[in-house]
Amino acid sequence: MEYGSKKVAAVAIKMALAENREEEGRLKKEFAGDGIRAAAVDYGGEFINSVQKIVERAVVAAKREGVIKETHPEEGAVAGATREALSQIMPKALGLNVGGKIGIARWHDHLSVAIFFGIGLLHLDEVGIGLGHRAV
Repeated sequence: MEYGSKKVAAVAIKMALAENREEEGRLKKEFAGDGIRAAAVDYGGEFINSVQKIVERAVVAAKREGVIKETHPEEGAVAGATREALSQIMPKALGLNVGGKIGIARWHDHLSVAIFFGIGLLHLDEVGIGLGHRAV
């Protein structure tokens, strides 16, 4: 079956929305049946100080789960897609705390990173989702 950037982006979003590790594992197995490799990683912290750590966690998770190989182009694709997703959340998150999940999906040369974060201060939370895509 052929998939494009839209399907791969939807998988990344589903991974970012997974409630727990069990759901992540179930989704990864389901998507693997279609030839789509996926990963997810949690993150939380103050947004401005966290950008580098978020990008690093996405790259490490993608390598650990076999979504990408340890090459500059593939690592760069995850880093670039993650930064694109973060740039979409930035207007809401600047100066506030964020917490949530990063979802990563790949099918052949399509790679997507979705970030789903709660954004806020104390109990006054907003939510935001960012999505980035790269061709590898």
